Amino acid sequence: MKKIHEAIQAINPSTNVALKCLEGDSDNIDNITFEWNGDTPISKTDIQAKITEMETAEANETQAKADLKASAKAKLMSGEALTEEEANVMIGG
Repeated sequence: MKKIHEAIQAINPSTNVALKCLEGDSDNIDNITFEWNGDTPISKTDIQAKITEMETAEANETQAKADLKASAKAKLMSGEALTEEEANVMIGG
């Protein structure tokens, strides 16, 4: 349910919505009921699209960090200078 709520807030941060899990998996949007509390409802399709977008962005960020770390390691091993970004990722920054 957390991802669903985060997606709704990403679409419209001022939305006031209560989420209730009907049964089963609380991350399955089809098991959730929405109480929009006077706000304009956001479609389940739009919410699911935002979840997918957010997951893709997170995966891309994770991959970029791994690539940067690999680049930094290769440079260290060959004696090349690191960029500031590579140095930061190597020290966990």
